[in-house]
Formats: sequence, structure tokens, C-alpha cells
Amino acid sequence: MGSFSVWHWVVIGVIIVVLFGAKRLPDAARGLGRSMRILKAETKGMMDDDKDEKVIKVETHAVAPAPPATSETQPQSPAAPRDTSI
Repeated sequence: MGSFSVWHWVVIGVIIVVLFGAKRLPDAARGLGRSMRILKAETKGMMDDDKDEKVIKVETHAVAPAPPATSETQPQSPAAPRDTSI
């Protein structure tokens, strides 16, 4: 009783044809197929991005950190006020 038999699927198919009509079903199936392809491409792209991030993290950890810069900078004196009179 918990699983669908062949007759359940036939009844569901007939209901779908009655609700949407035979003319609109190919367009609906085409749109669903396009959506599935887009979803597949996006998830593949996300997985590729994750792999790229892991490679970048591994490369950054492999490189030894540079020693901190020890340059002495002299403090700058404040700039003179600008003459705003015209």
C-alpha cells in the first residue's frame, strides 16, 4: 500500500494530461529539461569552484610566509590648509 503500482502511475498520467492538455505537455517537458540542464551545470560549476578553492588553499599553505617588512617610515607633517578664497 505504501508504494505506487503501475495503475497509480497511469491514473496520475491521465490526470496530468487532463489538467494541462496534450498540446502544452511537450512545452512543459522541454522547459523542465532545460531547467534540469541548468541546475546540473550550476551544481557542477559550484563543485569545480570548491575544488579550485581547495587547490588555492593548498598552494598558499605550501608557500612559506614572507618575513614582515621592517622599513622605518618617517611621520608626515600635516598639510598646510588650502586657500579657498577666490
